[in-house]
Amino acid sequence: MFSFEATVVTGSGSVSQRFPVKRMYNLGSATREASVAVHHQEEVARAGVTIALHVPAPRIYPIDAFALTTEEAIGVHGPRSSGEVEIVLVMTDRLYVGVGSDHTDRDLERGSIAWSKQVNPNILAPTLWVYDEIAAHWDDCVMRSRVDGRLYQDVGVNAFLAPLDILKILKERVPGLPARDFVVFCSTIVALDKELGFGQRWQFEMEDPVLGRKISHSYQVEQLLDEIAEPYRVPVVTGKL
Repeated sequence: MFSFEATVVTGSGSVSQRFPVKRMYNLGSATREASVAVHHQEEVARAGVTIALHVPAPRIYPIDAFALTTEEAIGVHGPRSSGEVEIVLVMTDRLYVGVGSDHTDRDLERGSIAWSKQVNPNILAPTLWVYDEIAAHWDDCVMRSRVDGRLYQDVGVNAFLAPLDILKILKERVPGLPARDFVVFCSTIVALDKELGFGQRWQFEMEDPVLGRKISHSYQVEQLLDEIAEPYRVPVVTGKL
């Protein structure tokens, strides 16, 4: 079984813990108000992406857990990939919350949203909080992302479905949902300039202003094809997507 290691920060201290992962799910349009998701839908539509709007939101994309990483560098196959900031739920012995980036190949996304999310790593900051400790003031938390130092997203978690509501929806729509040991990336929101961003260095964070703490992580994007001499580079796409 796949697993990852993270530091769990609680009111009484911190401890390193290994988390097994049986399943991983990425959500789309998991906002409390449907209108909030429209701007991001328009954003990706301008990039040629077709969303299955006939499927009720939030849309659920099952992703194999091997795509999950806490590393600080990832490899991609083209310049049109981008990250973002998302709430991440980790369900094991209890519910933990963290923050991550669902790094997506935007060219591949034109043909398949699910494949585009599977082909690139889903980056998780290796620090988690116990949800029960912050449930009472969860809506005060905020998230931000930056690309190459530029502020890209800035949003309160209260724009998205609450963690327990997300778990309820998963139980209703995923008959084989395990009782524990799964991870959920909880969708994202439109960039501040309403355009998909591209760059080499991505940073993302979640801040709890009530307890005065923050989870931050960053990663570098490495173009794998740059390692191959140009005359010998195999085309990434050889047919119609």
